[in-house]
Amino acid sequence: MMRIKVINPNTTASMTALIGECARAVAGPGVTVDAVNPPSGPASIESHADDAYAVPGLLQEIVDGEAAGYDGYVIACFGDPGLKAARELARGPVVGIAEAGMRTAAYLGRGFSVVTTLARTVGHAHDLAEEYGVARQCLGIHACEIPVLALETDPHARVTILRACEEALALDGSDAIVLGCAGMADLCHDLSAELGVSVIDGVAAATTTVEMLVRLRLRTGKLGEFAPHPRYQDA
Repeated sequence: MMRIKVINPNTTASMTALIGECARAVAGPGVTVDAVNPPSGPASIESHADDAYAVPGLLQEIVDGEAAGYDGYVIACFGDPGLKAARELARGPVVGIAEAGMRTAAYLGRGFSVVTTLARTVGHAHDLAEEYGVARQCLGIHACEIPVLALETDPHARVTILRACEEALALDGSDAIVLGCAGMADLCHDLSAELGVSVIDGVAAATTTVEMLVRLRLRTGKLGEFAPHPRYQDA
């Protein structure tokens, strides 16, 4: 039995439930997926400050997961907050949804577009594409200007995202779309059918990536940068 802990770094329980459903839908036989969020922190993550305030709760979920014996972890926020620190604390693999979504899209054609929430997050998404080695394949990052929590409440959110995807495909000439928010996770299949291209949900991509790494008995290297720091070994 494999156990994967999917961590929504914000505190919105309804979003955590959606994320959990999408992760469990792609998990293989014998894989248990538990979706959680910290008890305190930002209700949504839409800025660098939100990222910073979310990381302590996220890391505590990693520490608790290690005590509970989880095999691997997904960080379910497109900014991949705390990813390096989480890899340092965890024995098993830790995968962020931006990294998994972008790397998955890079397999599917010459290039991909990202459709995300707010324009203020676009610069960070570009930085992540550069860091993950897929900047050449990332042909454009487009914001819908829908706040994260409004993805659940705005009756026009789905249509707005669809139109942004259509515009991205037309402007960028891309072969795939990466959805730039965990709160969009349930839209990928319908959008793919309407757009005629692959639409990647990072939650699903990260969950299956963690599962693959665990099955291959692979984990983060612990001889250098990600070796456990003595200060936190008894955390």
